[in-house]
Amino acid sequence: MADVFTPEKRSEVMAKIRGHDTRPELILRSLLHRHGYRFTIRGPKNKLLPGRPDLVLPKHQTVIFVHGCYWHGHEHCRHFRIPKSRSDWWTLKIDGNRARDLRVEKQLRALGWHVVTIWECALKTAAARSWLEKRLPKLLG
Repeated sequence: MADVFTPEKRSEVMAKIRGHDTRPELILRSLLHRHGYRFTIRGPKNKLLPGRPDLVLPKHQTVIFVHGCYWHGHEHCRHFRIPKSRSDWWTLKIDGNRARDLRVEKQLRALGWHVVTIWECALKTAAARSWLEKRLPKLLG
């Protein structure tokens, strides 16, 4: 199946996808801040850590990754499916992202960090956010 966009339009669409300050990240930051958790976002410590975590909570020795369900292949999630066009390429891409995520998590744990992954779908609805909010103290140790 051919792409529905021209190569130029596809490039424009893909260029608009942000790597940080995404809506799920902003929602999580607001939620954490409201509950008194303090964190760094893109400070020097974040850049030195493997995988460049989205949030670092030094007091709790915890790093948080906010994963987009599509880009990180959140299985059994309605926000993730392999596209019909170039599905072989996308399967390799998503599998590579998953492998990198596991490798980075192992590296961080070896350095003594507690690693938390929050999926985009856990921040989409008020019910999901409420569920997550109740579990914050346990998640962050």
